[in-house]
Amino acid sequence: MESANELLTILPLIIIGAAGLFVMMLDAFTGSARLAYLATILFSAAALAVAVSDLFGPMGESFHGLITYGGTSSFGMVLVMTGTLFSVILSRDYLEKTGMHIAEVYSMILFAAFGMLLLVSSNNLVTLFLGIETMSISLYVLAGLVKNHKKSVEAALKYFLLGAFATGFLLYGIALLYGASGSTFLVDIAATEDKGMIYWAGVGLLLVGFFFKISAVPFHMWTPDVYQGAPTTITAFMATASKAAAFVAFILVLSRALPDARADWSDVIWLFALLTMVVGNILALVQDNVKRMLAYSSIAHAGYIMIGLAAGTDAAYSAVLFYLFAYTLMNIGAFGIVAYYEWHKGYDFTEVSNYSGLGFKQPIMGVLMSVFLFSMVGIPPFAGFIGKYRVFAAAVDEGLISLVIVGVLASAASVYYYLRVLVHLFMKESENGIVLSRPGTLYTASLLILAALTIFFGINPGVLTDLLGSFWTVQY
Repeated sequence: MESANELLTILPLIIIGAAGLFVMMLDAFTGSARLAYLATILFSAAALAVAVSDLFGPMGESFHGLITYGGTSSFGMVLVMTGTLFSVILSRDYLEKTGMHIAEVYSMILFAAFGMLLLVSSNNLVTLFLGIETMSISLYVLAGLVKNHKKSVEAALKYFLLGAFATGFLLYGIALLYGASGSTFLVDIAATEDKGMIYWAGVGLLLVGFFFKISAVPFHMWTPDVYQGAPTTITAFMATASKAAAFVAFILVLSRALPDARADWSDVIWLFALLTMVVGNILALVQDNVKRMLAYSSIAHAGYIMIGLAAGTDAAYSAVLFYLFAYTLMNIGAFGIVAYYEWHKGYDFTEVSNYSGLGFKQPIMGVLMSVFLFSMVGIPPFAGFIGKYRVFAAAVDEGLISLVIVGVLASAASVYYYLRVLVHLFMKESENGIVLSRPGTLYTASLLILAALTIFFGINPGVLTDLLGSFWTVQY
């Protein structure tokens, strides 16, 4: 009976793991990408429903303390499955119209999601490492999906080489922390009395591994190339689900394994948050390629989120989780619009200038893009504004005023490159004479839901903030 109860604590993991195997076998016996697509949607929706229900359940540990459930871990699962579900829904039309619709895509997405779910529920550095590697290996494959496309192959190779390098840092950091504490459990590491050079070297290397996964400067080099080379809906998946999983795992490690060392790691994260915001926004300002602009934008958003990590309080972690939710909604939406434009063959929609006049040719797409970009800027009444406000407010409460000032200025600078896209959509005349096809009903409905959620949680954030304030990993 106890074993059955423990299995229930990882039910989303079981659903997604089984789904990955099922879709892989479905492909082997039927070769139908459409069946694989439908099965992936059903399993992802089921896992998301279970994860949402777990938010209102108990918090605790299972499998001899290797796994945490409820609270922050369950919300991490909600983030991962939200990113997975909407990325999959948007993928079929895009992949079909670009000639890349193969069933293997969906099994790899599911295996990547499985790794992310394991990552956000890890209470031990070993399970954390297994989650990161399962996620990363699947993403390496997805990044190189377009095998006959030079940029896609280059993206996958760069991602793999740099990812393997970062994995080495992470694994060596785990080994050093184990040597210093005698355990890989997060709570045991927190109880380490002898915090000598080995301990701090392990902490430093562990932070390097996380900085790579969240695209913090200067470990961001892979991000623009991978985001540009990968299929756009796969880029949306990597930019949201994988980044959310890495940040939730980062919160688990900081709040459970390193709470007493906050005075030491807070300054380090402060510095990297500053660099990430400034460099991400400066490089985004000079991009003409839309996907590279969104890539550097995601780097800048990682910097804003790191402000909350630097604050290191319960309120700050709550704000980070809200920001991650808003970030997931608006980024999948923005990449979904870009994917819609890209599936029109014969036209290059990678350049901002080629978006001229398109806002009036399919008005609903132009309006939805406006919602997502305004939210990214941090303009009320969208969820992105609430996310930034709560992160900045939590940091001000902890005296990080100078960092918040830089964050506000960096956010103001982002207005230029976000609104530049809208200027071309609505205020420039089209010179290519393209006729845009009508998007599918499910495709449009998904984008409308993302936009509606972005507006709803911007107007009524209390629904989510109250929930996030009711649980914390430190309470386990």
